[in-house]
Amino acid sequence: MVSVGHVANIGTNPANTSPKAPMPAPISVIIPTLNAAARIGPTLAALAEGLDAGLVGELIIVDGGSDDEIEAIADAIGARFENVSPSRGGQLAAGAALATRPWLLFIHADTVPGQGWLAAVQAQLETPDKAGYFRLRFDACGLAPRLVAGWANLRSRFFGLPYGDQALLISATLYTEAGGHPSQPLMEDVALNRALKGQLTRLNAEVVTSAEKYQGNWLRRGSRNLALLIRYFLGASPESLAERYHR
Repeated sequence: MVSVGHVANIGTNPANTSPKAPMPAPISVIIPTLNAAARIGPTLAALAEGLDAGLVGELIIVDGGSDDEIEAIADAIGARFENVSPSRGGQLAAGAALATRPWLLFIHADTVPGQGWLAAVQAQLETPDKAGYFRLRFDACGLAPRLVAGWANLRSRFFGLPYGDQALLISATLYTEAGGHPSQPLMEDVALNRALKGQLTRLNAEVVTSAEKYQGNWLRRGSRNLALLIRYFLGASPESLAERYHR
């Protein structure tokens, strides 16, 4: 089990009355999980900085049926915990429905906000008509991780298609206007981003995401992800794509 002592009480921040943030913290953080207890610690530690800065007001963990200790972790840090059917799109939508703050930050359990993320988020709050995503970097060294991350950043910038591991900061109003995340097991991020066409902007900060699923298989995994994206655009169902993705 991950240690949560240093991120206690990250879950709620009803009103920060410090000089830095006289108003209630504006952001609800939503994390979809599935057996993520062993790797969520660094993400929670980084998000605790947002609590201290008066930006993060609540943390919502939406679980898809884990058999690990994620509920105990949520309880230990004061996060709201909800258990729903396993479907990343459905989990994200459920988290958004529970949120009480005017901004939503969707982030994966193995994605860690990098240096400067607080300033980037604070700047984005001035443009509620835009949704912001982060530059991607993997927690691995070498040419392959740089190439895969580089392609992801190019895809995001030129085609408006950041994936969920780049996180998404969006006002609750814009999220509702765009239709939110569809309840589907894969490509839920792509579906939302297509609805947000022209309203996506890259934040001036990066997130560092786990390279575990790529290790030893960078080119094959990257090629498969691209093939799945193309098949989705050609009309393949998210359910059939999810089956292939998890093989």
